Formats: sequence, structure tokens, C-alpha cells
Amino acid sequence: MSTLSPSSPPSWLTAGRDHVWLPYTQVKTAPPPLAVKATEGAHLVLQDGRALIDGCSSWWTACHGYNHPHIVAAMQRQLETMPHVMMGGIANEPAYLLATRLAALLPGDLNRVFLADSGSVSVEVAMKMALQYWINKGEEGHKRFVCFEHAYHGDTMGAMSVCDVDKGMHQAFKGALIPQHLLTMPTTPEAREAFDAFLARHHEHLAAVIMEPLIQGAGGLKFHSEDTLRFIRKTTDAYGVLLIFDEIMTGFGRTGTLFACEAAGVVPDIITLSKALTGGTMPLSAAVSRDRVSDAFISDSDAAALMHGPTFMGNPLGCAAANASLDLFENEPRLEQVKAIEAHFARVLPAARNFNGVRDVRVRGALGVIQMRDMPQMQWLKDRFIEKGVFIRPMADVIYIAPPFIISQDELDQLTDVMLDVTREWAHRFL
Repeated sequence: MSTLSPSSPPSWLTAGRDHVWLPYTQVKTAPPPLAVKATEGAHLVLQDGRALIDGCSSWWTACHGYNHPHIVAAMQRQLETMPHVMMGGIANEPAYLLATRLAALLPGDLNRVFLADSGSVSVEVAMKMALQYWINKGEEGHKRFVCFEHAYHGDTMGAMSVCDVDKGMHQAFKGALIPQHLLTMPTTPEAREAFDAFLARHHEHLAAVIMEPLIQGAGGLKFHSEDTLRFIRKTTDAYGVLLIFDEIMTGFGRTGTLFACEAAGVVPDIITLSKALTGGTMPLSAAVSRDRVSDAFISDSDAAALMHGPTFMGNPLGCAAANASLDLFENEPRLEQVKAIEAHFARVLPAARNFNGVRDVRVRGALGVIQMRDMPQMQWLKDRFIEKGVFIRPMADVIYIAPPFIISQDELDQLTDVMLDVTREWAHRFL
């Protein structure tokens, strides 16, 4: 039961509640969502006047905080001249500039950029790239993907097929999904031996291995090492299997480097990007391939072209926001801010190890995680965080914070103090 007694909800929320599908929510039993009227810096400003420090950056997107004037100004200029044109036969400068800049920033020869409109769609595009790569090479037996336990890659049908449906949120669709190969993440000698043996037996029918590098996000914020990425890259290379890195969550500084793959010194064959790509302002994504992948699509035959084209592909307004976001990574100390957040988390969050019911505490970049053995009364926990002035949204068995990189030290202190205090209180009361 909710412990909050907010002021009367605004009329738009009351009128629209019966008409809006909510994400991952049972509308019959869930309390009304928070009515947010504005955002500012690291804060959500509620309709009733309260301001909450946003501990999850609107699902890990608002890396520069909200309403950054540089991004706002870039979007205003673009909105006045050309908010959108199709990419079929028409080019726009923001999209072409963004593709050029991403190719320069990404490691290795990740050079060919397909711009889409959501993270899940970028995964669909990456999977189609991998499948058609083999078709264009005349090796049409490569039809399946390897993914890993706890994986989450999105909510569309192809992306769901490479999720861990048994441990995730897509069990209802299991019988309708294309069967893929779900393996244990090769973090131990035994798992590495099994991974190598599987690729040795099945590489001739595999299109690619797909994974989230360093951190598996919505599957429970599971961490693995740089060495694991290097092992997977070495093994896929040995058997000629493509490797896709889903950096929708990890990209753009969240793990400490601009892209997570940089920390391991490996280059995937295809990388997917979204979330913080526009600094949390507009829906935009990208699937970027290495030259050897894109070269397989260059032909005198139209049949070799990638047949995918979202209506809002390369949307100039979104690309203008993304270019402005990249400006901020170039001109403001974002990665230094991430290091400072990481140091703060590493200093204060391990105190939670002494709380009742805590299984683990993990820190990487601007992400701090307290993993519990059980998560009863989750709504009480969410409400208590809000009462204390922060927005923290636990999921599965974890309580986590992933704040905007621009969060002030005072705000960061308040965020972690509340996270620890409320978690301690909740664990003492319910565990």
C-alpha cells in the first residue's frame, strides 16, 4: 500500500489515466504515477511543487542533466529551420554530421552508421545486419544468435528473442519468439570452456554473439570484467562469428569511458547506441558497423542493400540534440565527473553490506547498486524514497542509482544518504 498522501492529481492525469498504457505496470494495482511539470539540472519538479533528485536519469538518458542550455539552444535552432525530413533520397546536415562524429569517436573501424529512433529498433537493425551479412556472402546457414543469461536487449520481437526470457520480463512471449542460444556469461574457466566448445560446434549456423559489455542493465545490473570481453572477442574471432555490443545503456560515459568497449580495448563488429545519445532529450538510436560488415552490402545488386528504414530515421531535430550532446562531452568534464561520482559511490555505498538482506554492493562509473536477497514491499520502498526527496526506482532484486553526471556534491550526498537510510529502514522493517 502506498504511504504517500500527495495533493490532488492534476486534471490531465485524472482524465488521461484510463487511456494511457504505462510501461511495465499493472494499472489495476499500481498507484498513480508522479505528475512532473518541469525538469531542471538533476531534479524532477512535481506538479505539487516538490523537487526530487533524479537518481536514475530518466532510464539512464539525462547524462548532462535536464534542460542543458547548449542542447536546448541547438534544438531550438533546428526546430525553426527543419524539424524533420525523410532520409529516403534526402540528406540533412545534422544526421550526416552526427554519423561522421560517431565514426570518429568509436574505436577501430566502426564507420557505417544506421540512425534509427529507439534502442530496441537499433538492436533489430543490428540483428538484420548480421543475418544479411552472411546472406550477402553466400553463406545462408547463419540464422541464430548467441545471447547470455540475464540479457535484456529491448521489447520488440527480435530483441526479445535474444533476451533471457525466463529470468526477465518476456516469459509470456516465449513460445512466439525465434529460438536463440542462451549461454552462461563466460566469467569462469568452466563457462569459458563451454562457450568455446559451443562456438566450435555451432559457428557455421551462428549469425552473431550479442551482449551488453561490462554491465547487463535491465536484467539486474550484473557486472563482468574487461577480461571477459577480451575473451569473447578472441573466441568469436577464432571461429569467424560476428560480435554485437549493445551499448544502449553503457555508452556515453556511464561505465567510466565514453564507450564500455574502450575499457577492454576490443572492437565489436556492430555496436548499438541510444539512451544518452541525445543527452536524454529526443528518441534516437544508432547501429554502427565495422567496414567488413558494411562492405558486404555494397554491390551492383539492389538485393544486397539493407532493407530497413524507420520513418523518422535520421530525424534532424534528434540529430541536432545528439550533436550538441557530443559537444558537451568534448567541452565539459563529463568523464571526470563520472570518476568523481564513482569515487563517492565506492566510498559510501559499501556501508550497505552491513544491512539485513543485502547480497552484494557494486559500483562502476556513475552507477551504484545494492543487490538484495529479497524485495518485499517494493512500493513502500519507492514511496519512502520520494518522501525523502529523491526518485529511485528499484527493479527486480536491486536498488540502484545512476544520476546525471552534472549532479552537485551536495545533491550526490543527499542521494546516497537517502539511498542508504531508506534501504536500512526498509530492510529492518520487512526483511
